[in-house]
Amino acid sequence: MSFDDIMGNSLIDLLGDISGFLSSHPQSPLLSLHHLDFVNPIFPSMDRMQSTDHLMKAAKVDQSRLLQQIICYAKQRNWSFSVSWGYSVHIYEGFHPRSMLKRPLETFTPWFKNAKPPKFMFNTRWPCENLRVFFFESIEKSSTNKIVTRYDRSSTLGYANCPWKGNHSADHISKIHVFSSTTKLKEVRIIFSL
Repeated sequence: MSFDDIMGNSLIDLLGDISGFLSSHPQSPLLSLHHLDFVNPIFPSMDRMQSTDHLMKAAKVDQSRLLQQIICYAKQRNWSFSVSWGYSVHIYEGFHPRSMLKRPLETFTPWFKNAKPPKFMFNTRWPCENLRVFFFESIEKSSTNKIVTRYDRSSTLGYANCPWKGNHSADHISKIHVFSSTTKLKEVRIIFSL
């Protein structure tokens, strides 16, 4: 069963840091987030209540695309981007196939502590792909019928350093702006800044 099938048909209970799960939501509406008292705040610089309120800022602009993942590439820099609309942007130094980037990063733990493999009803991947993570900061509708979402770099993720590097480092990027149409999510433009 694919991750898309699981997300479309089931409720899943996870513990701890669910950012890897939320960053890989398929292009289907978010049904619910529950048991938030058992997970870390979904935004690392906020508490649980502030995190929920912050996510709802994006939902107020367009709840139908909240958390939906878009994958795109910057060929000139050899980077892959995974955008979870209104939540996070991941930059990977190197080209990674969509089939891999659609699988959630295993930042979370199963509900049952003694779970035997397979621990989850979907495939996961380890968070060691030399990624840079940016979390949702603000959103606005522009006068040109675009939605502009801004993401700031997170410095709190404690993933192990990866043994490989891309040929163009993303270490200097501190902010990402994503421009999308107010009517479609399939077309996005990403601008990054120091």
